[in-house]
Amino acid sequence: MPGTNLTRSEAVERAKAVRRVESYHVELDLTGSERVFGSKTTVEFDAVAGSHTFIDAITDSVRSVTLNGTELDPAEVSDGVRIQLPGLQAHNVLVIDADARYMNTGEGLHRFVDPVDGEVYLYTQFEVPDSRRMFAVFEQPDLKASFRFTVTAPSHWAVVSNSPTPEPQIVPSGDDGGARSTWDFAPTPRLSSYVTALVAGPYQSVHDELVNTAGRTIPLGIFARKSLMQYLDADNIFETTKQGFAFFEEQFGCEYPFAKYDQLFVPEFNAGAMENAGAVTILESYVFRSKPTQATVERRAITVLHELAHMWFGDYVTMRWWDDLWLNESFAEFMSHLAAVHTPEFGHAWTTFASVEKSWAYRQDQLPTTHPIFADINDLADVEVNFDGITYAKGASVLKQLVAWVGQEQFMAAVRAYFAKHGWGNTVLADLIAELEAASGRDLSAWGGLWLETAGVNTLAPEIETDEDGTITSFSIRQTATEAQPTLRPHRLAIGFYDMAEGGRLVRVRREELDVEGELTEVRALVGAARPALILLNDDDLAYAKVRLDPTSLATATEHLRDIADSLPRALVLGSAWDGARDGETPARAYVELVLANIGAETDSSVVQTLLRQLATTLDFYVSPEARASVKLSTADRLWKLAVDARPGSDSQLQFVKAFSALTSSAEHLDIVAGLIDGSVTAAGLEVDQDLRWELVASLAAGGRIGKDRIDDELSHDNTSTGQCAAALAAAALPTAEAKAEAWRAIVETGELSNAVQQAAVTGFGRVHDAQLIEPYAEKYFEAVPRIVAERTHALAQQIVVGLYPARQTTEATLERTDAFIASLDDEQGALRRTMLENRDGVARALRAQAADR
Repeated sequence: MPGTNLTRSEAVERAKAVRRVESYHVELDLTGSERVFGSKTTVEFDAVAGSHTFIDAITDSVRSVTLNGTELDPAEVSDGVRIQLPGLQAHNVLVIDADARYMNTGEGLHRFVDPVDGEVYLYTQFEVPDSRRMFAVFEQPDLKASFRFTVTAPSHWAVVSNSPTPEPQIVPSGDDGGARSTWDFAPTPRLSSYVTALVAGPYQSVHDELVNTAGRTIPLGIFARKSLMQYLDADNIFETTKQGFAFFEEQFGCEYPFAKYDQLFVPEFNAGAMENAGAVTILESYVFRSKPTQATVERRAITVLHELAHMWFGDYVTMRWWDDLWLNESFAEFMSHLAAVHTPEFGHAWTTFASVEKSWAYRQDQLPTTHPIFADINDLADVEVNFDGITYAKGASVLKQLVAWVGQEQFMAAVRAYFAKHGWGNTVLADLIAELEAASGRDLSAWGGLWLETAGVNTLAPEIETDEDGTITSFSIRQTATEAQPTLRPHRLAIGFYDMAEGGRLVRVRREELDVEGELTEVRALVGAARPALILLNDDDLAYAKVRLDPTSLATATEHLRDIADSLPRALVLGSAWDGARDGETPARAYVELVLANIGAETDSSVVQTLLRQLATTLDFYVSPEARASVKLSTADRLWKLAVDARPGSDSQLQFVKAFSALTSSAEHLDIVAGLIDGSVTAAGLEVDQDLRWELVASLAAGGRIGKDRIDDELSHDNTSTGQCAAALAAAALPTAEAKAEAWRAIVETGELSNAVQQAAVTGFGRVHDAQLIEPYAEKYFEAVPRIVAERTHALAQQIVVGLYPARQTTEATLERTDAFIASLDDEQGALRRTMLENRDGVARALRAQAADR
């Protein structure tokens, strides 16, 4: 839609005209139709007298626009996206009465009907530019204001916003005779519109409270749909939340800035969570109705802590424009892991960080679309594709590197000064850098230029010479960069020496911490030391860099990986091996063997999860096509044996069974899957609960063992939102031309699916054991994408553009067709060009890896 893509220059000009937004009063009527709701917004703001600007409002219709008592013609000033505001005064009162549309895309005010009880549940998701879908607003983060929400809704609903929920007042019944009430919330502190929130519906809740460091009582609430409350483990969530409160208030030297803290698990959410001030919305999958893996439990805890950190960094102090989105997200990501390390349950969180976050960052940073951490954000379209591994994971990794360089206490002292100086305001990166320089005494200008304003990841490799007795005579670290991203950077890192110890364990016997800079860094402190069995660069994972093992260390790691005592160095060795396979430096089948030989002894759930995902990618894309079928078959055999041999009921056993079922294609293996469902095959301690049943059903569907009737039968026993998504995935995975055509029709042609069901169908469509089945859709994809991007919201379009890209047609022809498509795009389609370049890179990388595997 023209006008939806606000540019930075437009935002700057508007901020010059609109000097200060004092307040919004948003009145919503949620008792009308299923399609639209009433939205009346009163805005008070100061402006340059005589200036002209606009306010954002994506509307279904506009009844009236009144500016300073003068009625404006809605047909003249509103185009459904923006409302023009001519002839502003020094102080202005604007009233806009409109109807806005409910969404089913996870953007704006999302409307969901629970298939279990038919109840309606609403929630908002406003980041980046979607508060304008619920009310008229100056949609940019630097125009903060106080927000007062007045909401009329069915009386039996719970209504939650940023301010504490008031006592509702009963109002006259509507035309349907249903009881209605109005909730009039107190005004919020000054916030950016994207962190305001409304969650409404018959949600149920549990409550607790804490007393913070200032002696103030903070009410805590956890909300979920009625049909999920039986599964809510509120005690665990409250415990993690309270630990986070204590840690952050101590570290930040600043008490929690809001009146209460609610966490709301909402359906069909596009992200993991959202940091709405005092009303955090969280992916509903984190209410565990079946046995979760420990990796998932840990991810939920990290998510809870991430959003809590945002209450200070993002909500209390907010970026001026989206250039600094990385700082919001990187800071919360770093602090969430730091907080987790200080909890009893997740003390190994830096292993998870290395395995999950850094592998994401390294992958993103090697794409042709990689960008500096401090990105140049020209418009909203740039922001929407910038929620990536650079913004989150690389930024957090670089912050971790910075902490190692300036010192933990100096870093936190700077953060405390930053909050004290900029509370409730908007900042830019330079504001934080100034406090870091003052606290540490270091000049960070060169550091910032090298780390924040350039892209790419460096590779560090040891160069070692020894005499005939094994004594080190020379030790250096060579740093390299790619031709496309040639910057060499300073690194603070540790070198670990590992030797065999009693009991056959491989333990660290020496640690040397130093600064690495330039192409070659000599490490004279290690000269004269006996060469150990394994030398690990970047031990403790302080630096952001890929590392290589020397041949002796690689041989030791391959033979004794399971004997390394601690999880973090194991994860670093495995990460190095994964980089080698992805980069086409080592055969993919060697990586498969390394994983299968050692994963059974791995104790860290998140590492197991990451390895199994990387194993699946390796089998589908990196193993040479000639060997793929046999390698997949043998891998499935070994995964099933790992499951049977695993400790009964263990986390690893569950993960091995899931990985086995996803890989299964042979008649023998499908028999095992069918037996797990009907109980004729068992693995000691394994409970086949409903969510695992769905994974097994999808396996049988993709293997052609069952049809749509069997999927429908399973759905009849689990007609929940989770069940509907699982059924959509399984139906789309059926290996028939008819099933693929129906999935394509629903996803691409009719656009009839909600965001959650569409994502499931997209996943199922691509789940094939024979890629030729979906080869006819490769050209259809390129023909459909322009219309999809033009007509769908960003969230739905992105699912299709990424998820249906013909990556399984891993050929030069796919690269050529993608190149032709990219060449056809104009300058205003930069976001689509970026996504397509990333899609293309996956195929190009796979072809290089396959060549190496041959």
